[in-house]
Amino acid sequence: MSAPGILLTGATGFIGGHVIRRLRERGTQLWAVARDADAAREKLGMDVRVVAAPGDIPPDARIDAIVNLAGAPVIGPPWTRARRRLLIDSRVKTTEALLDWCKARNRRPAVIVSASAIGFYGPGAETWFDESSPPQDRFQSELCVRREAAADAAAALGMRVVNLRIGLVLGADGGILAPLALAARCGFAARIGDGRQWMSWIHIDDMMRVIELALDDASLSGPLNAVSPNPERQRDFQRALTLALRRPLWLWIPGVLLRAALGEMAELLVKGQRVAPRGLLEKRFVYRYTLLEDALQDLFTRGRS
Repeated sequence: MSAPGILLTGATGFIGGHVIRRLRERGTQLWAVARDADAAREKLGMDVRVVAAPGDIPPDARIDAIVNLAGAPVIGPPWTRARRRLLIDSRVKTTEALLDWCKARNRRPAVIVSASAIGFYGPGAETWFDESSPPQDRFQSELCVRREAAADAAAALGMRVVNLRIGLVLGADGGILAPLALAARCGFAARIGDGRQWMSWIHIDDMMRVIELALDDASLSGPLNAVSPNPERQRDFQRALTLALRRPLWLWIPGVLLRAALGEMAELLVKGQRVAPRGLLEKRFVYRYTLLEDALQDLFTRGRS
């Protein structure tokens, strides 16, 4: 009997690279969809079967699950009309193409685990958001709502759907921690606005285990908040970061300056979100890193090694 097969989008990204390594350890037969297939093969290794489109996968290839991580970075150029369209299309059209491919297959994948984000809930103050909280009338919410709706269409094909609402993923080799740590090492760590906005984070190792849970637990479906149970205020996050790196924390960036420069995108930095992983806690998921200080110590030790 052939090994289980899993198809990934976004495999060359920060999280995708970790998923590839984790699934490789499980003996999974790996497939990846990438626009630049040659560059992806060079990065991922020859044991990953890379195609430019799902339709290039042979009809008899065994694909048991999909991990859908594709999407242009949300933090980047200002959210102009063209940029918003790119952000939506890179998520929705990719997902729709996957499901069109699934429809044409005799044996469909059993599950699709699709990346969404805690941006679903929109900006918050002291309110706790969990999986039952509604979206807001904001672009960050609309982006997640549309991505999840595209993935949810797989349920009509008899597939289980898990939408991971992912927080700030901390890793030694990419993600948000790298630029924050670089700024701190250079003495440019800063409190943003009043610094009281919440940052809901998760260690990359726990993120991988959440994805494995979503793939393996047939009782799990719907939205799932992928965050630590202990979010930190932005000022406390920066304080923990600078203490871990033995650097000062003295800069302050007024929120009004970010709003003037970034427009609505500044809400991601100035307002933040306080998110609870209710679904994971109900599943009795055991975190390896619940405290930010422990997570940073582990990641910086890895970085040095």
